[in-house]
Amino acid sequence: MMNKLDKQYQDLLQDILDNGITKSDRTGTGTISVFGRQIRHNLNDGFPLLTTKKMAIKTMMTELKWFLKGDTNIKYLVDNGCNIWNGDAYKKYLDTFTETFGTEGEYDVYPLSESEFIDEIKTDDKFAEQYGELGPIYGKQWTDWNGIDQILNLINSLKKNPDSRRLMVSAWNVGELHEMTLPPCHYGFQVYTRELNLDERIEYLNKTSLTKSSDWLSEQLDQVMVPKRAISLMWNQRSVDTFLGLPFNIASYAMLLELLAYEVNMVPDELIGNLGDVHLYKNHIEQAKEQISREPMEFLPKLKLNNVDILSGEFDYEILHYHSHPTIKAPLSN
Repeated sequence: MMNKLDKQYQDLLQDILDNGITKSDRTGTGTISVFGRQIRHNLNDGFPLLTTKKMAIKTMMTELKWFLKGDTNIKYLVDNGCNIWNGDAYKKYLDTFTETFGTEGEYDVYPLSESEFIDEIKTDDKFAEQYGELGPIYGKQWTDWNGIDQILNLINSLKKNPDSRRLMVSAWNVGELHEMTLPPCHYGFQVYTRELNLDERIEYLNKTSLTKSSDWLSEQLDQVMVPKRAISLMWNQRSVDTFLGLPFNIASYAMLLELLAYEVNMVPDELIGNLGDVHLYKNHIEQAKEQISREPMEFLPKLKLNNVDILSGEFDYEILHYHSHPTIKAPLSN
């Protein structure tokens, strides 16, 4: 299917450039911002990796595995080459250092540099246990909200009551926000399923099997385990770093939708992102203009999954036929 995703994303970047208002932010970088936007993508059109810049696929998938494992310490991430939470952990370390030793030089003791800090995380388990911990962020809330495994409950509900309107997972635990290094930006998601009609089930089988026919009966499709339902996912996000973060969020929730579909034998359907404060950092503006100027590739890639164990945060994946423009570098604000 044709690539409609990049055009949506480019339009969103242009919307911010045209209509965004200047706002201050916690990082001190400054943003231009709009409020209340939406991204929609049908997984039948391909896996939603932007083609107007090269995406760091392994980094995104490592973070999702980390969430699903219920892990909240950056050691797993840095050990697997994912560095997107390093700045938040380091900032927390510096705050702890100041509380302990006072301002730099006051006691002739100096904090580690960020690179030294990450080396200690990798090599010293006790140091990592103390300073790599980010508090009860996403993974904790998804898998252990006061002892409740929301991902397990979601899967069980999908199997027992797929028409439920309570198929939701939340990371916005008000009672624990103060313990989190960073309150969740994407703070919850909901899934929705629908029955597939006979033609849709036959079309699915013809796409995924060497057997091609238009004369299948429903009972025959049941015998070969052709899914009976399609599943969609909608996530809600209060704060959207549109240049660096949003492309990750789109691909990550698409993978989560694919994993859930695999787990409960449904067909991945629509991915929807409800976006609150949608902003560009002021040091991302030229990069956004560069991305807008690029012509999207005609087709999005395809995804192949194997060895899925969503409850342990493990899955093997292959991205097929991914072609993109080169990477566009931009600084991450923490």
